[in-house]
This record gives sequence, C-alpha cells and structure tokens, in this order.
Amino acid sequence: MATDVSKDGTKRHIDRIAAMQDYALYRDLSWEGTFEDYLDIVRKRPQVTRNAFQRVYDMIIGYGTEEYIDNKKKLVRYNFFKDELEGGRDAIFGLDIPLMSLVHVLRAASEGFGPEKRVILLHGPVGSSKSTIARLLKKGLEHYSRTPDGSLYTFRWKNLKDTGLAGKDAADGDIFPCPMHEEPLRLIPEAWRAKAIAELGLSNEHFKVKVDGDLDPACRFLFKHLLDRYQGDWAKVIENHVTIHRMLVSEKDRVGIGTFQPKDEKNQDSTELTGDINYRKIAEYGSDSDPRAFNFDGEFNIANRGIVEFVEVLKLDVAFLYDLLGASQEHKIKPKKFSQTDIDEVILGHTNEAEYKKLLNNDSWRPCATARSRSTSRTSRACRKRRASTRRTSTRIASRASTSPRTRSRSPRCGPCSRGSKTRRSTTCLCCRS
Repeated sequence: MATDVSKDGTKRHIDRIAAMQDYALYRDLSWEGTFEDYLDIVRKRPQVTRNAFQRVYDMIIGYGTEEYIDNKKKLVRYNFFKDELEGGRDAIFGLDIPLMSLVHVLRAASEGFGPEKRVILLHGPVGSSKSTIARLLKKGLEHYSRTPDGSLYTFRWKNLKDTGLAGKDAADGDIFPCPMHEEPLRLIPEAWRAKAIAELGLSNEHFKVKVDGDLDPACRFLFKHLLDRYQGDWAKVIENHVTIHRMLVSEKDRVGIGTFQPKDEKNQDSTELTGDINYRKIAEYGSDSDPRAFNFDGEFNIANRGIVEFVEVLKLDVAFLYDLLGASQEHKIKPKKFSQTDIDEVILGHTNEAEYKKLLNNDSWRPCATARSRSTSRTSRACRKRRASTRRTSTRIASRASTSPRTRSRSPRCGPCSRGSKTRRSTTCLCCRS
C-alpha cells in the first residue's frame, strides 16, 4: 500500500511536486457551465465578448506605459514589449516609435476606424525585430487568456447520440466541439441578437457588447437540425445540447493562434488556410458536402478569435492573395464546398525590405499597394519625418492608414501648407509638390 512518507521518513517526491499545483487555477481554467451561467458572466464582465483586436490592444495596455522626452518629443514606451513574462528574453529596445505606431493601429482597429480591415505588415531590414514582435504578441495572448482580465469562452455540443447527428462510427459521438471556437453569443440568431443583448442589460458604461457574424458551417448545420427537431424551440436546443467552457489560447494546441509559412508552391495550396475535406468521414456522414466531414483546421480556422501570423508574407504565391484579401477586408473565408464563413482575428505579416519594395511595383498586389499610397497621403509631415529617421534600424508598419481617430481627421496637408507659408515648403513634401 502506498504511503505519503518514504522509507527514510521524508515526504515522497511525487507528493512534493503535486503540492506545487494550483488547484484553484486549474478549476478556474477548466470552467464549464450552461448558457445561462455564461450570460451571468457577461453581465458582470462584458469584456469577455471582445473581438480579437480589442483583446490584443487591452493586453498591451494592461502592462502599463512609460512616457519620456527624446529630442523635445514625448514618446511612450509600452512595458509589454519588455517581455517581463520571461525575464526580458524577447525584450525589444530602441524601437519605441515604430511600436507606438503599431499600438496606434491596434487601437484604431479595436474602435472600428478602418485598420481592422487591413493586414498589419511589419517590414524592415534583417534583425529589426519583426519576428520578435510577432512572437511577443502570440506569447502574450496565450498568457492573457489564462488571466481573469483576458478570459474568453466558447462552447461545445452535447447529447447528440439520440438526435442522429453524432455519426455512426464516432468514438465520442455524444460531444461535438465547436471547430472554430465561436463566441457563445453567436448562438442567438442574428435577427434578434442585438435586441436580446439590450434587453438583458449585458453591456455597461465601460463596454458595449456587440457580436457580429454567424456560426461556422458545422455549428450552423447542427443548430439548424436541432431547431427543426424541437419545432423551433430555441430554448430547448440551448438547454439540452450546449455547454459553455473556458477557451485557452495556445499555439501548440492550435487554438486561437495560427502560423503560416511559404513553402514550395507545388506542395502548398489554400486548404492550409481554410481547411479541407476529411475523406475518412465521408463514408460515415454520406456526403462530402456535410460540414461534419470537413476538417476546419486551416490556419484561418484555428486562429479564430486570436492572431494568425504570416511569415515572409510577400513570398506567398499570388493564389493566396484572394484568401488574404477576403479575410482582411471582409473578415470572411471560403472553405471548400461551403459558404463564406465569418472570422475574427488579427492578421499579422512580416517581410524583409527587399520583398516590400517589390510589392510596390507588383500589379498582382495592387490592392495592397493602393491602400498604402492612400495611407501615405493621409500621414502628416511629422509622421513621415519620424518614419524616415528610423528607416535604417527600425521595424515599420505598412498598414498606416487611420492609425487613430485623431489621425483620420487631420488634413492631408502638412503644417506649413495649412498655415499658408510659402517660404517653408519642403521639396520632399508630397502635399506641397501636388
């Protein structure tokens, strides 16, 4: 019989290791409950329903900021980029101005001012911390989802065996996890979702709950058939077949974080982004058009509600451009044999300076080049000078359009032009030359 004490009278090593486990934290991260329980959580903390941009921005701001003066300019240093989680292992120094631009883009995107419809592109010379910034954001989001402030939730279907929706050969057919980790409030039909949120008082003075989009094809399929089974009784579907649980973002588990890297174009296609048919399940479900026989395991799918990183994004084949444009501008992807599917994620790409210069002269990427030219014309003279001063050593953000509400309202003319000065016009000023 096992005892808690070894032969020499000391405590067993296994027990000493087990004593280090935080059971309270484990129970919190493994929380499960009903839809009614989740509504109570939303009523107390409506921030759990934030979109991906809002969550990433709040994560960065949550670490605090420091202000300092450099050459008579007030700069802000974001403590998040000190990498306090790992003792400064991936800390970034000397790039405060580019990082300020990045955070401004995230802030504007979180408030819906336009950058949420852009790919955030980090470009610069070798060794300018492009990959490090992406790694910090992914690592930070993993940790943030395990804190009370960064908690988020998703759902799974249950009790499916008696409904005929489980599949004949499924080992655990009674449970069907939501493949894209959708926000549970999407279970409320879009036609009366906003009215339900308002009448239940889920928003407060600090945060307004707003959930757009529809369920992914697999969940929509199950929801529709269960609704028909209960003759349209939405309450019975939710009470009998839905369980809400805590969602933990993890790159290793492919939950909330995706990474896509270019490979040989002969061995890579768009299914790596949007998923592919599971041919083994066709015999089980009877059709390749059944969403239950589809693997929603593309990088866009698994990164839903988080971040997807495109390594050397400008080296992608042109065929991937269409998926990328649809995902960024419309927040939708097109899985094979299914309708467009809503996604909610930050799309972050990085590339070296040589590839970025090719982008500006490539007609195949004209929508991206056009977007950048518009953003440049709206950028103030001071911002252009600041960007030029950090060109050799810093990481630049290509998506500079609408970096903040204040930037959006500025006149496209520079300071001297707006004051009517003729003697201080610069030969490099775009608005003066026009």
